[in-house]
Amino acid sequence: MAKVVVCGAMGRMGRAILSVLKDNAYGLELSGAIESPGNPLIGQDAFEAAGAGRAGVAVTSDFAAAIAVADVAIDFTSPASSVIHCRIAGAAGKSIVIGSTGFSAEQKAAVADVSKTTPVVLSPNMSIGVNLMFKVAADMARVLGDDYDVEIVEVHHRFKKDAPSGTAVRLAEAVAGALGREMKEVGVYGREGMVGERSRKEIGVFAVRAGDVVGEHTLTFGGIGERLEITHRAHSRDTFAQGAVRAAGWLVKKPAGLYDMQSVLGV
Repeated sequence: MAKVVVCGAMGRMGRAILSVLKDNAYGLELSGAIESPGNPLIGQDAFEAAGAGRAGVAVTSDFAAAIAVADVAIDFTSPASSVIHCRIAGAAGKSIVIGSTGFSAEQKAAVADVSKTTPVVLSPNMSIGVNLMFKVAADMARVLGDDYDVEIVEVHHRFKKDAPSGTAVRLAEAVAGALGREMKEVGVYGREGMVGERSRKEIGVFAVRAGDVVGEHTLTFGGIGERLEITHRAHSRDTFAQGAVRAAGWLVKKPAGLYDMQSVLGV
């Protein structure tokens, strides 16, 4: 059974992942739980702190020591921390699954560099439904072409720090790619005032933050006389946690490379 380290173990996603791991899902056994130095839960049993029973694994802040005796890490922290953990995992010859969002181009490049010698899964969303949505969206865009306007609206809880969501960014990129466009050229992130008539090729992406919404993404293709919409709603973080653990179990058997969740699912 492969051993896994969870980074950001006491966060919302970390706790959901620990709940999945309590049953040794996908052939993985928890061997490490990482939190930031000074976290009040450091030293406590990881499963007990997450309300998932008892693991016999204490929460620590020493990722290097934890990954040294593990096979793979799952990281839901922040882009900066994820890059650091990715480099440490790579230096130790261990795999890593990264679900953090809000990466800059430079941070993505740093992860890609590590993946030349280390298996890495980097995905803004680990849910099966969302990754199917990426594929369906691209297929629809290719059929509909330039005659339909593209708009994306995402809704998340008030605590989310990055906007738009990584999922919305990936969805926009999937559609833009299918249409032969570049988001840096056609992306519109919010509108205000007398902005003029909508251009034919722009892709709008809008972020809403409210309450405790886990995650909702709606893609609209607007034509003259009709509108097509696809919506994905996450009812709990369990779907992301299941996907992340599944990705980790899949990744330990793979060669070095940069993978995404669609690779894991074979979509």
